[in-house]
Amino acid sequence: MAVAGINTAADVLSAIATLTDELGTRASEMEEARRLPADLAQKLTKTDAFQILAPKTVDGLELTAREFAEIVETLARPNASAAWCVMIAATTTLSAAYMAPDAATEIFKGPSRITGGVVAPMGKAVIDGDYYRVSGRWQWGSGSANCQWLGGGCTLWENGEMKRLPDGSPDTRMVFFPADQATLHDTWHVMGLKGTGSGDFEVKDIRVPKTRSISLLTDKPHETGPLYKFPIFGLLALGVAAVALGNAGGALSSLKTLAGLRKGASGKPMAARSTVQAAYAKMEAEYRAVRSYLFGEIDRVWAIATGEAGSIPLEARGDLRLVCTHTTRICAEICRN
Repeated sequence: MAVAGINTAADVLSAIATLTDELGTRASEMEEARRLPADLAQKLTKTDAFQILAPKTVDGLELTAREFAEIVETLARPNASAAWCVMIAATTTLSAAYMAPDAATEIFKGPSRITGGVVAPMGKAVIDGDYYRVSGRWQWGSGSANCQWLGGGCTLWENGEMKRLPDGSPDTRMVFFPADQATLHDTWHVMGLKGTGSGDFEVKDIRVPKTRSISLLTDKPHETGPLYKFPIFGLLALGVAAVALGNAGGALSSLKTLAGLRKGASGKPMAARSTVQAAYAKMEAEYRAVRSYLFGEIDRVWAIATGEAGSIPLEARGDLRLVCTHTTRICAEICRN
């Protein structure tokens, strides 16, 4: 079952609002621990934020692309690391749309379920009948410490040779396994998004049923909702942009508060200085402009997805990736300034 009483994006946002202060006050704790604390992760499961992109067939909320971005942005304003962990877990649930129903239910169904993983094919999956024998070590496994299931991209091997697609490129699949079969390595020592716990995880020679795998190269989603017309990497890019947007919005809010409190040599608050006002106004305008651009493109592409077209055309996908990249870059500049 989904979380009781949470059925819409508004319900999720209302539940998140009860955690806003705690997300903000515990940001320093997360930076020091370099991960999302387990108790805070469990509190976030009560908001159903981890299931916002999961299909309704596994009791997910299957929200719109705009609602996904708005929720991640809202989380990132007080705590970008927590928002990043939610975003990674949420986008991982998109795999359920490509997976056989029994396997999707086993991995993704449940109100307290948190999943994660890395699509990059850093592992090796050797075909063994109806199973793969999987070994690999994956970098940047954000939020892995709180996950019940992890996925890792793998190249496929058979009879000692790598399998290839007709165009000659490696055949790859993302395979999912219980998180307790993986070893987590403490490799996350960085300056930004320190609280995401994005260290390495590793498995050695585990057996994974073929049904617990998907290919983003050759598989097609069996779910028919408009959300699953979006490519997974497109929604991932959208999630990255939403984290950056919320982070920049939070930074501007903090700057505004600080400028009203901190006083210069004249005894007047910084906010009274014209140079500070001009700098803040420039950043605020850039933030509002790029936010409008991002959500405008999301709405335009969503309209295509909900129309009669069988898929989102390549040009529209490119436009969405363009706005995501631009949003992330502008928001990073705002935070640096």
